[in-house]
Amino acid sequence: MGEGCSPKAFFNKMENIAIMLLFVDNFDEVMDTVEEIRRPVMVALIDRKINIMARDMDAVLRKFEKDKFLMVLAKDKLDALKDKDFEILTQIREIEMGNSMPVTLSLGIGIGGETLARTMAYAQAAIDLALGRGGDQALIKDGDKFIFFGGGSPETPSNERVTARIKLYALDELMEVAANIIVMGHHHMDEDCLGAAVGISKLAAQKGRECFIVVGTGVQSIKRICEAFIRDAEYENVFIGGEKALDLCGEDTLVIIVDANRPSMVESKELLNAAGKLVVIDHHRLSSDFISNAALTYQEPSASSTCELVCEMMKHVKEPVRLKQPEADLMLAGITVDTKNFTQKTGAKTFEAAAFLRRNGADGIRVKTYLQEMLCDVIAMARSVANVDIQNGRFAVSECHAAENPIQTAARAADELLSIAGAQASFVLAPLNSGTYISARSLGKINVQLIMEKLGGGGHQTMAAAKVETDLQTSRVKLINELNEL
Repeated sequence: MGEGCSPKAFFNKMENIAIMLLFVDNFDEVMDTVEEIRRPVMVALIDRKINIMARDMDAVLRKFEKDKFLMVLAKDKLDALKDKDFEILTQIREIEMGNSMPVTLSLGIGIGGETLARTMAYAQAAIDLALGRGGDQALIKDGDKFIFFGGGSPETPSNERVTARIKLYALDELMEVAANIIVMGHHHMDEDCLGAAVGISKLAAQKGRECFIVVGTGVQSIKRICEAFIRDAEYENVFIGGEKALDLCGEDTLVIIVDANRPSMVESKELLNAAGKLVVIDHHRLSSDFISNAALTYQEPSASSTCELVCEMMKHVKEPVRLKQPEADLMLAGITVDTKNFTQKTGAKTFEAAAFLRRNGADGIRVKTYLQEMLCDVIAMARSVANVDIQNGRFAVSECHAAENPIQTAARAADELLSIAGAQASFVLAPLNSGTYISARSLGKINVQLIMEKLGGGGHQTMAAAKVETDLQTSRVKLINELNEL
């Protein structure tokens, strides 16, 4: 502590220190697109811009890996970075050395810790969340509070195979010691959620573990699929409700969450709290209230769907996974729904996953029958499109009424509204129980995830949603107010 420095004075010094972790999100991917002779210059440009920022902040900077930096600075210096909206993110993104994709940087900043170790832990939590949200952004963690900056760029697809293999090995170890396995998704389960759950159950079966899938309220197509699966003796007792899952859950139970990362989104919060160990497999961007106590998290926001992530793991299993035709069809349906027929968020691994499922017997015509909708939903969707209101010349806003499946119908209507000339983003509101469901879509320029987060939801830059606990008209006013601030 030093002579003449009281405990209170020392604590005050800790309060005035900020620790920043700076990670280049896509270093290896960018370098692969740069000529070998130019790579040292690219590295030097990245280092130089970060060093200039550190110098301007009177900070201590250390590079501890090829794409990772640690900075220690005075807390009051952060105000200058906030005032300029962390312009270092833009400066790094604008580096051009023949690279076919932009370089992106993520910052995780910890402040307010009573010790250096606690402040460093805050910084680590901030950078983890920044990366889980797709990168190219800055996050400040001050105690339990997160402050977000940036995040307007699309997720950078990664072609690395290492992540899926490592995650599979870790999942294998957890399954090995589990007495039984319960797979749970989000409220109003869709094809991607159910398909990923069925895929996980196949991995569990290869380990000889009993596996159950929690099925609650879902769209009509999910009910039809479950009824078809139950006719197969293998799935006769696999689909269970939340109460039955709680009865089966013990200290040695492994609960795997698919297609969700927030406690408020899962089918059963009670099961989440009762789980012996938790695993999260998801493709959505992380929210600040993500499930933080998981023993294993496989979070890849650049993936098209959770089914894609499960397929990627399946390809690394020592004994090849043999999917039955309905299982392969369901997982392909999950990818089809989340990519809007392979038009959004599709990368090389998306098509490889589809090819893997095709080799296992998936068929596009049968998938289309899975996705057929009720006539009343088709009519409700058409009325939503017909009654659209264009806000501020670029936001298409409408409402969805009298639908059998309001969530699915609102999502389809939001997709259709993007075909209107001049529309940069679309929002469809639908009454849901005692509140309102909002489905949001974007062509990329507008980050609808950030808008939905302000209303208690989340998702991706181009696809997001929120469940608002107010009636439709009140929720519409809240949405319009958020749009007017953009």
